[in-house]
Amino acid sequence: MRRTLEDFTVVELGGKDIAIQAARNFRTLRTLGFTVRKTIDSIIATRCIESGLTLLHADRDFDPFQEHLGLKVAHSET
Repeated sequence: MRRTLEDFTVVELGGKDIAIQAARNFRTLRTLGFTVRKTIDSIIATRCIESGLTLLHADRDFDPFQEHLGLKVAHSET
């Protein structure tokens, strides 16, 4: 399993700019009536949006990021 995981590209999530933009995205979604339940979801979604990455997930909490902020997603079937 470790060898398989080592084949993936590692993306750093944090940093000041991502934290600030994640807070902006959180507030934008709140004004649209969506509450992001976990801070890490805002950070992950924002990193993907800012870097043009596609997020593979099976979590409906990312749907507002896709619908309103341009997050590119590939849904996993669970």
